Amino acid sequence: MEVKHTVLKHCDLVKVTGRVDSSTAPGLDQALKAIIDEGRFRVVLDLSGVEFLGSAGLRAIVSAYKTCRRWNRGDVRLAELPPRVQGVLDLAGITPLVKIYPEVVLAVGSF
Repeated sequence: MEVKHTVLKHCDLVKVTGRVDSSTAPGLDQALKAIIDEGRFRVVLDLSGVEFLGSAGLRAIVSAYKTCRRWNRGDVRLAELPPRVQGVLDLAGITPLVKIYPEVVLAVGSF
């Protein structure tokens, strides 16, 4: 798994590629916590390159979502989900909670 972080004017863009499973999810969790610890609570996750998303990856996303949403400080938005990842989010019941966009540009522009 590879995580690339870009600081934009209104939010932070995190591009994730590869498999997000129990061995790689701590890296994603650390990257998201580092952004939040710096006081930035608007995050867009570009998941277009994700091949597999396991329960540990879901936990990292939900944890960041809950922290960002606390006290209405910000939000985590997902962009360009592959069909397999979309299915995992649907099955886990996360789809109604998190805003999902078909393109990164739309997700970034929503802030």
